[in-house]
Amino acid sequence: MNARRLRLALPLALASTALPAGSAPSGGPETQVWIDVATHHQAGMPDMGSMMGGMGGIAAKMMGGGQGAIGYPDARHPVFTGKFFDVAMLNTLDPGKPAEQQVPAALGLGAALPLLPPTASRGDEVGGPTEMPDGEIHIKYYWGCGTAVRAGQPRETHMRAKGGRFELSGDPMQGRYAPERGIRPNPSYVLWPNPRTANRAPASASLVGQHRITGPGVPESLKFELQQAADFMPKIALTQSGELASGLTLGWQPVERAKAYFLHGISLQDKTIVIWSSAEVPDAGQGVVDFLTGAQVDRWLKEKVLLAPSTTSCAIPAGIFADAASGQASPGILSMIAYGPETHIAWPPKPADPKQPWDPEWNVRIRTKSTAGALLGMDLSGMDGMDAGDAAAPQGQPQKPEEGATKKLLRGLLRNL
Repeated sequence: MNARRLRLALPLALASTALPAGSAPSGGPETQVWIDVATHHQAGMPDMGSMMGGMGGIAAKMMGGGQGAIGYPDARHPVFTGKFFDVAMLNTLDPGKPAEQQVPAALGLGAALPLLPPTASRGDEVGGPTEMPDGEIHIKYYWGCGTAVRAGQPRETHMRAKGGRFELSGDPMQGRYAPERGIRPNPSYVLWPNPRTANRAPASASLVGQHRITGPGVPESLKFELQQAADFMPKIALTQSGELASGLTLGWQPVERAKAYFLHGISLQDKTIVIWSSAEVPDAGQGVVDFLTGAQVDRWLKEKVLLAPSTTSCAIPAGIFADAASGQASPGILSMIAYGPETHIAWPPKPADPKQPWDPEWNVRIRTKSTAGALLGMDLSGMDGMDAGDAAAPQGQPQKPEEGATKKLLRGLLRNL
């Protein structure tokens, strides 16, 4: 698959459904804190949080990032393997003033994190393409786990864009989308990560323990303790077996604290985009790969959009990711998410009696998820042993042949992304 062509085609595919407009949360206590916590496992990719050079630096540069380019938001849609978290605070008592968050030693990022106002926008984090490229694309939608394509599939849509005009024909999918609850920061907010951020969280990082935020106008009472429910989730150990043409089986070990799972695959075959999801009902899918509330998880489990937390495998029907004319496999991109719990902390705590007045000074919301990515039809799980020690070997020290081959393969894959 030519990944550059796939990226050019994706804006047309996304345009088949309208993405919801996002906005910063309003109302609530005078001081609000939002923390997003994500674990991402990119099959075959080393942990970026613990790599200071070698292949970590090469990968970061190829993907347009690097340790020096860390900024908010970092956890919404991570690309590299590692642990990621974002902090945003809106303190209306003295907005936009730098603050400091004291953190547990187990986080591995020092005693405190600087919270700074944004210096420049990193672009629209959630939303459709700003410009519609000219072109035509055909989309086929499949859904459900199983070895064979089900009756009534695929749904097909044809899209044409020219001169800013957009035409849609066929049977388009409506698509479900996670409700937009992310932060669109303005100068009234203070954030982490920020330009003073030197490193991401290491592989051993934990958020469990005491936290306190101090700064101009910040309530003295703003201190809270995070439990395991608000910590980084374990990574998804995703494996693939079989062949795309004859049927591919995806497997994983249960992820601790996962409330549900969802998988999504996409591939480009000439001028046709093939989309598949693990949902039992028709659903375009990609908009579901985001943080969800517990109520939303429960609802979509009941509607069979998500897989139950007891699920440990899912088969992709034979042939859908293979070229119809030649029968050859057409590898694509696979993504998976394990939805974690959401934690809310307020001070003073909400009284048990609903009739009793309650006016909290502050609240903190912590969202968690674990995600995984891979190339469809290529099991790179054996490459995960390439770590910081491998990448940072002293000059002149001979490499093992298999290590050199692994790095060469990874470098080639990155260049084609």
